[in-house]
Amino acid sequence: MVQDPPRRTGISGPTLVRLLARLTDARFSEPLLAAPAWLSQRLGWADAIALSAALKGSPPSVPAGAPAPGEAGEREYARVRAALESAIAGDDLAPAARQRNRMRPKAPRAPNAPPPLVEYDSYRRRYVGLQQSMESSIGALRGGLRAMLVSRSPEGARLAAVDAAMEQALAEQELSLLMRVPGLLEGHFERLRKAGEADEPAALQGPAAWLPVFRQDMQRVLLAELDFRLQPVQGLLAALRGG
Repeated sequence: MVQDPPRRTGISGPTLVRLLARLTDARFSEPLLAAPAWLSQRLGWADAIALSAALKGSPPSVPAGAPAPGEAGEREYARVRAALESAIAGDDLAPAARQRNRMRPKAPRAPNAPPPLVEYDSYRRRYVGLQQSMESSIGALRGGLRAMLVSRSPEGARLAAVDAAMEQALAEQELSLLMRVPGLLEGHFERLRKAGEADEPAALQGPAAWLPVFRQDMQRVLLAELDFRLQPVQGLLAALRGG
């Protein structure tokens, strides 16, 4: 029987952090700081200067008669989110990999022989590929929403400048943190595999019992990462709604 790892209480912060703390051996002992303190530790002096300039500078001029973005931002957000959620919910292997598997001749398996060993590499590649899709799609969406704010009002233009400065300042930190996630999930994958093998007779050992559990957990982590990446976008949308 595949069991969850021991639950660690007292973890706060984004759903992604709490989920990883429950599924993996990762330790999140550093308390999550209030936003000003967190930023002060992670912004370099060049970033701080750029952010200060965006906050204090004169907002860009808005062309007279510029059309209001209306619901365009909401529609684009819904489209991008739905596309990414659909990709996350898709099959575990990309179409090209499935095609290769169908074309590859299958050797007959001896009676009572265990199924082929499932390796983590294909799941790592899938996770990294989905991370790249999220980064590309959400980056384009964020830039588009900033353009809508610029066209709406001087205050919106200033907010767009601040968001652009924040994105540039925190991009490296965010990338460094999120790149750790596939490695953390590998430990969860191996723990589930060992537990599944210990629970099954030698002739029946294979991925049937435990692999769906891992797939579901990986999907939950991906959705939590998607929510995390979309938080700045939701702030821009709130500004557009407030008009």
